[in-house]
Amino acid sequence: MNKRVIFQDWGLVDYQEAWDRQEALFAQTVELKTKNRTLEQVEQTPNYLIFVEHPHVYTLGKSGKVENLLLDEQGLKIHESSYYKINRGGDITYHGPGQLVGYPILDLDNFFTDIHQYLRTLEEAVILTLSNYKIQAGRYPGYTGVWLEPDTFRARKICAMGVRCSRWVTMHGFALNVNTSLDHFNHIVPCGIGDKAVTSMQKELGQRLDMEEVKQVMLGHLATLFGMQLEG
Repeated sequence: MNKRVIFQDWGLVDYQEAWDRQEALFAQTVELKTKNRTLEQVEQTPNYLIFVEHPHVYTLGKSGKVENLLLDEQGLKIHESSYYKINRGGDITYHGPGQLVGYPILDLDNFFTDIHQYLRTLEEAVILTLSNYKIQAGRYPGYTGVWLEPDTFRARKICAMGVRCSRWVTMHGFALNVNTSLDHFNHIVPCGIGDKAVTSMQKELGQRLDMEEVKQVMLGHLATLFGMQLEG
């Protein structure tokens, strides 16, 4: 098994460009896995972990409902936002500056072939990262992602998740609200859940966070939980 993971920080990148770049890495990995089935000596599949921020954009997953986007084309223009229907699981979410988006493109044959465990491990990395900042977070039964006070009427989501997996190769991932402007969530029914709020680390702590520091904390927890050997 190859636990080496190439880490790349793409900075602020347009959603379509990042999606295209993800798809290229994903397709190359799937193609190699398919090719390996015919070879006597197989070639190790690569793993990638991408961190990125996006300009204002709304994305709708395969199981989502378009009516959960509350803006028409004119409204999207007014709010300088884009909209894409994409090939991950989940419903609608928002990405924007100040949000840490993670795209693990992993061959789970190198780690563990269990998509439920994969999602729970991503959630655990976020929960541990938040704990470093004295924010107590957990899971909301029946939903993916990370929540604050999930068992109360004050339940609020701080990290959304939606993934795609084919031949045990993953793409898409998680979106943690660090310094995110939460006003943009008013234009959707976040993740299709109409009666729950959305929050950010900045809102919970009452101050802006150092994004580079948050990235390093998150990177450390992901590496530990998955047993990654980070490169790049």
